[in-house]
This record gives sequence, structure tokens and C-alpha cells, in this order.
Amino acid sequence: MDALASLLEGPRARSAFVMRTSFDPPWSMRIQDEAPLALVAVVRGGGWVVPDPKGGKQSPPRQLRAGDIALFRGPDHYIIADDPATAPQVIIHPGQITTTVEGEVLCEALSLGIRNWGDNTDAESVLVVGVYEQESAASRRLLRALPPVTILGRGEIDSRVVDLLVDESAKDLPAQGAMLDRLLDLLLIATLRAWFSRADAPAWYHAYGDPLVGKALRLMQHNPAHAWTVASLATEVGVSRAALARRFTELVGEPPMAFLTDWRLALAADLLHESDATLESIARRVGYGSAFALSTAFKRHYGISPRDHRNAPDQRTA
Repeated sequence: MDALASLLEGPRARSAFVMRTSFDPPWSMRIQDEAPLALVAVVRGGGWVVPDPKGGKQSPPRQLRAGDIALFRGPDHYIIADDPATAPQVIIHPGQITTTVEGEVLCEALSLGIRNWGDNTDAESVLVVGVYEQESAASRRLLRALPPVTILGRGEIDSRVVDLLVDESAKDLPAQGAMLDRLLDLLLIATLRAWFSRADAPAWYHAYGDPLVGKALRLMQHNPAHAWTVASLATEVGVSRAALARRFTELVGEPPMAFLTDWRLALAADLLHESDATLESIARRVGYGSAFALSTAFKRHYGISPRDHRNAPDQRTA
């Protein structure tokens, strides 16, 4: 498994929100749904991404052109508008509830048909929005890697992937939700693959290409149940314990055992809400000697017990 594939083990669209939005200028939407991940594909026209002025540290507006893909990492709020100076007219709340600035619900008023929303089907600006409304715990490493906003231009991503999602978003066929989930996953993978290929990708990402650290990373990820130590990893890699610890920390940003702990607990969190496995069996699968040992480490790391995590309505750790 390569570096990007391991990061993508977590995110899986499940009944994801996919919508085509069509507006003529002036238009502006404040997005405050706090979803962990969202993608916006510009089908026609364009717009601007404007950081929420209430969000503290500010960055300049960024332009979106036809063919661009924008990836948003939650839970930050932001504005998408035809022009940075256009005041928000629509607010997107958690659960994709849409209102006016005054709070009037707009979901029905602006409906243009199946998964089509806005003021005009032939509008100047058309966007397709895909939202991951739930966060799988193993994706936390991915979310930490991403900047709040990532924009990829036309030509960086195969446009056929976008075209498929756009076409399917207008259909109403059996298993349509499952089809849209998979296409959204495909677009996310294509977007991330393009971004991680850039020179400004996180430095640790390139650690997988290092002959020493990359091998250590794969050993831990492929066999988290093994009783790894820095010494045993160093033996497998063929360097001294001190040399591996130093180089690993330099390239990955944390020591080997800290990485392993994060990875094990993220996998445990996924297994808790994606399976009916007992805590004891999950503990063995991710490298803990007992349910008690896993429970103690899990609560210390996430601030919540494994049982509470499994029973939480949104299936998320803090």
C-alpha cells in the first residue's frame, strides 16, 4: 500500500450530499456546515472562495474558474460567491439545511429538480458540490495533512471524473445514492493524488519515498498488531536505532512510536463503528494486549471511552 492509499483508508462516502447549484450574479453562500470534507467542481462560470471574516486569521480570496476543483477541510466556515464583495444571501448549516441570512428555510424555495438547486437552471455559474458529512477516524491523518482550502486548476485532474459526477447527479435511478458515493470517492482520490504530487505537499508525504523511513512506515501500517519497537524496526530497515529515530522524526514530524500509536488508535476507532467486533478482538488486531490496555490508551488519546465512541450519534472522536 502506498502513502496516499493508506491515507485514503478512512474516507468513504456514505449517503453523501451531492448537489448541483446554479446561480446568476450576484450570488454568495456562507458555508458553515462544519463538514469534515467537501469538494466543489466548477462546471460553468466561476466564483471566489472567501475565508469567513469571523474566523480569525485571514487569507486573501481565491478565484475559481470553470474546470477548477476546490477541496475544503472542515470545520472552518467559508464563503463562495460570484465576487468577494458580494454579501452572503444564503447560509448552509449542518445537515445541509439552507436558509436566508435572516433564517428563512430555502431548501424547497430554490429547488430546481433532482439534486439541482438555485435560481436558474441555465445560470451563468454552475457548481457541483459533494460533501462528506461524517468523518472516519482513520482519515484524521489525512485531514491534518490538508490545508483549509485546496484548489486545483483545469488540467490537473482528469475532467472525465468530474463529468461522470455531474451527469449522475441529475439522474434518479435505482442505487443512485451508492453510485454518487462511489463517484465522489473517485473524485476525491483524483483530487488528492493531484495535490500530493505537487511540490508543496507535506514534507512527511515524501518520507514514503525514503528507503529507510518508507520501509518503516509500511511495516507498521501493514502489521499494526506486531510488537514493534524502534530497535526491531531499525533491525528490519538495516540501520541503528538512533539513526532510524532521528531520520524518522525529521521526515515524518513525530517519532516512530508516536506514529504507531496514532495509527493503531485510528484503526481501532474505525473498527469500533464499522464492525460489531468485541473490544478484546479489536485490541488484538491493532496491537494491544487486552481490552483494558486499548481502552486506557483510547481514552487518553481521544478523551472518550471506546464504548462511548461506538455509541456516539455522529460516530466521531473529539
